[in-house]
This record gives sequence, C-alpha cells and structure tokens, in this order.
Amino acid sequence: MRNLLVHTVISRPLAAALVVALPALAACTESTESSATGADSRTVTVTSSEEACEVSDVEAPSGTLRFDVTNAGSQVTEFYLLADDGLRIVAEIENIGPQATRQLVTSVPAGSYRTACKPGMSGEGIRAAFTVTDSGEERDVSADEQELVDAALAGYQAYVEDQSAQLLEKTARFVALYEAGEDDEARALYPVARTHWERIETVAESFGDLDPRMDLREADLEPGQEWTGWHRIEKDLWPARAEDYTALTPRQRSTYAQDLLANTETLDAQIQGLEFTVDQIANGSRGLLEEVATGKVTGEEEYWSRTDLYDFQANVDGARVGFEGVQPIVAEKDPELAETLEDRFEALQDLLDEHRSGDGFVAYDELGTEEVKALADAVNALSEPLSRLTAAVLA
Repeated sequence: MRNLLVHTVISRPLAAALVVALPALAACTESTESSATGADSRTVTVTSSEEACEVSDVEAPSGTLRFDVTNAGSQVTEFYLLADDGLRIVAEIENIGPQATRQLVTSVPAGSYRTACKPGMSGEGIRAAFTVTDSGEERDVSADEQELVDAALAGYQAYVEDQSAQLLEKTARFVALYEAGEDDEARALYPVARTHWERIETVAESFGDLDPRMDLREADLEPGQEWTGWHRIEKDLWPARAEDYTALTPRQRSTYAQDLLANTETLDAQIQGLEFTVDQIANGSRGLLEEVATGKVTGEEEYWSRTDLYDFQANVDGARVGFEGVQPIVAEKDPELAETLEDRFEALQDLLDEHRSGDGFVAYDELGTEEVKALADAVNALSEPLSRLTAAVLA
C-alpha cells in the first residue's frame, strides 16, 4: 500500500524521465469497464473524497460483487473490503487517480465486513460496516472447470509458500551479514532477498500491519510513526543520498535487523496453509502490476539502493505466475483476453531483459528518459487487459 509522494531529491535526468513516464502511468488508473448500477444488487457504487466514502448500499448478496469506485477528490485514493476485524484485506483496489473510476470484482461469501476508502493512500481510511447476506445461490461450475480451478489454487498456494520460505531463509542470512558489519555482502544480498517479498507482496499486504512494519518507505511515514523494516536498513547501507546522515550503532542495527527477521517469521507462519480463491489470485496479479506502476517504474521504491529493477522484475514474476495459474480458465471463457495478456507479459519481459547486468539489473539511475518511458508504456499496455482478468475468471 503506497502513496505517490516522491522524494524531493531527484537527479535531473530522472526528473525528466518521470515527467515523460507519469502521464502514461496515470492512464493505468482509468478503467474502460463500467457496469450497470441501480437495480443491480451485485453492483455497489463507491464515491471517495477527502472527507467521505459514500457506499451505495450497506449490504449485498453473497457471490460475485462489483464495486465501481469513483475518486471525486483531489488525491489518489484506495478502496478496501476488509474482514470484520478491520485488519484482514478481503479485496482491494489501489491507485485510483482523481476523477477516475475503477472496478473491483471479487467473490464474497456471506458475513460481516468493513468498507474503507483511503484518500491520499494513508492512514486507517474512512470505514463503515458492510454486510453480505446469504443469497442461497452457488455458482454453477462444471467438472472440467472445477478441475482447472483446483489446479490453479494448488499451484498458487505452493508458489506462495515456496516464496515465503525462501524469503525467510535469505532474510536470516541478510540479517546475519548486516549485524556482523559485512556491508558489501549485505548490499549484494539485499535485492536478491527482497525478490521473494515482491513476488508475493499483495499476499503479505493482507495481514494487517505486517506490510508497513516490513516495507514502509521513509516518504510514506506519517507523523509520529516508527520507521522499521527493509527500507530503514536500506538507508543505513546506502546513505550516500541522505543529508547529514548518522549511521546506526551496532545495537541499533541489531534491533532493526531482529525486528525484520521476527516479522518475516510471523509472515511465513501465517502464509503456511493459507487458502486462496481464484478471484484472489486474479486480483493479486493485477495488484502486483499496480505496485510496478506506482513505485518501481518511477524509481521511488528503492530510493537509497537504486535496485528498483529487481523489484520490478519480481512484481512482474508474481503477476505472471498468478495469470498463468488461471490462464486455462480464461482461455476457455475469453480466449482473446488470454492471448492479449500472454503477448503483453512477453513484451514487458523483453524490455526488462534489456536492462540486465549479470545475474541482476543495472541501477535505476542508469536508465534514460526514453527507457523509462518505454517501460511505463509497456506496463500501461498490460494494465488495461489485466484489469479484466478477475471478471473473466468469475464469468
């Protein structure tokens, strides 16, 4: 969960690149889809502004729901459907630009929930109770489709658990190097370890405040909020861009490192045995590409280390794995969409491969204006059809 606040210290070439790239990215916040409102009890309209989160209905029948979210404010906003505890994210759509409307499609069982709009993409958001009543209806799924669904769910669950286990193993190694003062080795491992986080970032975000404790950027800090996690350590390892920076003491290093490791252990424990639905997989794929558009392609995520392209690749990896899991289902229902997504994932990957260096990538600062624009355009081209993935899966 990110806001679009950009650090004020940006080199001139990068500033020029962002001027070119951001209009293309802004287009990613638009949705070409709309759905009928009014009598359709499965379509809920949401209007978000700085002061309000107006939801057209306080309840809806169980099954496939569509939330048409319009941002009537001047800040980028987000919309969440939360579990009744207000912590677990059931479904979300982020990075809704001013005056834009985007659609969130998700399958929701009967129960008590909360809606939340987050103007400025920060804070607890504007929340309200939301009830899903038992419609008594069950989606008719053929035996052949159920087989495809079961395969997608099993494959994605195994993928997420494997990435979480690798994240934990590499984080433990990274923490040991950092605490021992082996900074060159820690810097080399930093983007490699984070790859596993970025591949499952949308899953990690669903566990309450684990995401901000582990992955909050300095630019996203709210007044009085403690800064911990990967990016706090990143700044200490790459302090060159910081003004009047005081290096952490060995004791402080250990505190932040052990906190990161403990949170990673908590994340891994919660992920093991976690069950998914096909709409969560499809929405997660879309969400990972949004992470690319709002942080990685703009060079905001890894402000200190400039290792954004590692994160970019990892988000694309996770998005593609999610898509490929449900691809056989989509190919049956909307073969044109499936083919378009496959082609555009490949085109984006080809562009990324041009910036490889050894086993990794060049620093973000080495990208020129046109290279940033090309990546942004490719993300934009993939974003629109990917926004239709969940509706196709649930059709």
